Amino acid sequence: MLKDYITGIIDFFYPPFRKYMNQQTFRYAVCGGGNTLLDIFLYWLSFHFIFKEADVHVPFITVSAKIAAFLFSFAISFPTGYFLNKNIVFPGSSLQGRVQLFRYFVLVVICIALNYICITLFVDRFGIYPTVAKALTTVVVVSFSYLTQKKFTFKIDNAGDESPASAADSK
Repeated sequence: MLKDYITGIIDFFYPPFRKYMNQQTFRYAVCGGGNTLLDIFLYWLSFHFIFKEADVHVPFITVSAKIAAFLFSFAISFPTGYFLNKNIVFPGSSLQGRVQLFRYFVLVVICIALNYICITLFVDRFGIYPTVAKALTTVVVVSFSYLTQKKFTFKIDNAGDESPASAADSK
């Protein structure tokens, strides 16, 4: 099964990181990082080669190439991120899949808004250099996302908040 294959590969690289983080956090970092790289690659690919840096004209609206590329990459990275989080990072959730999917979507929308708000605040209000502001924003958004997914989107009703993987890892 695909999820077992992916989990096996990720867990193979986990032992050197055991001192620094639990297995669930490691899986989250790998899955989130991998999905982010996929999203960036798809954005680059679609912006330059699918939309050829030109606006997209559809009935009643014109969409800029940068937004069309965002929508294209999002259409792939959103379900990929959901699959990875549901099956690899937080497999022990007792919530129904449709509830998880809805909560995941809401969280992603909130994270997009948080990115905008934090970058704008850090750059325009506090005068922080944009790249540093993006790095700080990433720390805020990733931390918020991880905690929200663990405690809300993919929460476990029984035995606290630990997934079976992280509970076994802590023994």
